[in-house]
Amino acid sequence: MNWTVALPEIVLALCGLAILLVGVLRRDNAFTLCSMLTIGAFLIAAVTIIAAPQGAGYHGLYVADAFSGYVKLLILAASALGVIATLDYAGHEALRRFEFPVLMLFSTLGGMVMASAVNLMSLYIGLELLSLAIYVLAAFARDTLRSAEAGLKYFVLGSLASGLLLYGASLVYGFGGTMDFARLAGELGTPVAASPGLIVGMIFVVVGLAFKISIVPFHMWTPDVYEGAPTPVTAFLATAPKVAGLALLLRVLVVPFGHLLADWQQVIVLVSILSMLLGSFAAIAQSNIKRLMAYSSIGHMGYALVGLAAGTPEGVRGSLIYILTYVFMNAGAFACILCMRRQGRALERIADLGGLGRTDPALALAMAIFMFSMAGIPPFAGFWGKYFVFTAAVGAGLWTLAILGVLTSVLGAYYYIRIVKVMYFDEAEPAFDRRPGSLSFAAAVTALFVTFFVVVPAPFVAAAEAAARAICW
Repeated sequence: MNWTVALPEIVLALCGLAILLVGVLRRDNAFTLCSMLTIGAFLIAAVTIIAAPQGAGYHGLYVADAFSGYVKLLILAASALGVIATLDYAGHEALRRFEFPVLMLFSTLGGMVMASAVNLMSLYIGLELLSLAIYVLAAFARDTLRSAEAGLKYFVLGSLASGLLLYGASLVYGFGGTMDFARLAGELGTPVAASPGLIVGMIFVVVGLAFKISIVPFHMWTPDVYEGAPTPVTAFLATAPKVAGLALLLRVLVVPFGHLLADWQQVIVLVSILSMLLGSFAAIAQSNIKRLMAYSSIGHMGYALVGLAAGTPEGVRGSLIYILTYVFMNAGAFACILCMRRQGRALERIADLGGLGRTDPALALAMAIFMFSMAGIPPFAGFWGKYFVFTAAVGAGLWTLAILGVLTSVLGAYYYIRIVKVMYFDEAEPAFDRRPGSLSFAAAVTALFVTFFVVVPAPFVAAAEAAARAICW
């Protein structure tokens, strides 16, 4: 048993237990210390991922390869930005409890397990570890009705999705005789080898994963949970779990069910189109910026699925590049949203950004960069993410999907550019409170990445290429 393939997860789990112990011993004044230790644990785990050997272990339950390494590093980056976003917010909202960063750490650990899962059992363990921590985080502001409602909605619907996934896994095991991805791929080398029961089981597994990345028609929880959860939790929920969920969906469909492309491709095409359309139309009428970001995330997941629908290594590479750009765009946008505070009170209306270009030019510039990038306007990173997935779709002959993706991008640009218009052309609102250094740092780092991605894209494209080749046979 090659236990070293899980060394990053073991290290992160031990760090989490140590941080939990520190929090218990320090009690009331442990929040900042535990948050900084959590960021340090993420850095240690990242170094371990780079240095750890690749291979399979735990009797085929777990694998460390280029794909899992790429995804884990992206999850850790998203989680670190999420922890940074909590440092100031928690003090304002009376959430300075050490359990907050610890829960984010264990949710991150679940996402890393998902990235390396090559068996339906390890898949489920990672998924539940990630989800259970987020259920608590969404309801962490327990004295706030909105937060309690968000946590309850996410828990109830998440439990339903987990049940569907488990049912699908039982069908796959019953009709396929194994839960191991590699053995399933070998037995399904020809489409005629797949029984109808196995196909149904595969669909249920896909449904369970589709809920986690909030694609249509499994998106109903997203706007309410995004709006009701504490904003740093929303920022975390919009990034790290989406990376883990999309990565697992890629591995599940490409590795064990790759030979059944004709059976699942049209399903992915359909949900991709529906997600892009809903994300483009539903966000237009929103006045709350967190709800707008919720519908925006649904649309972005639709774009990410365009690459998967292609069913080629180029398509998987495109999806991986897209999710990379998505993480930095969203993390930066939420850092700017967390700066929307006036006289100590958090603001969420788009109208509250009025005249920001005159009252805080630096914050307005960063927000404009993220909005232009999300709209897919060159030369920002969001344009290149869409470029890679659309060219993969064209290469696979999915012209209709690519054309609809471009059209919905144009439509979606309306509500992104509307925010820029409010910041620079509307009547100025009173200035926001002074920005905390942690949020300024997060916004600056992500804005620089989004802006200068076009200058040095080669390392990221090469990493995504190697990751895609690791799972595409």
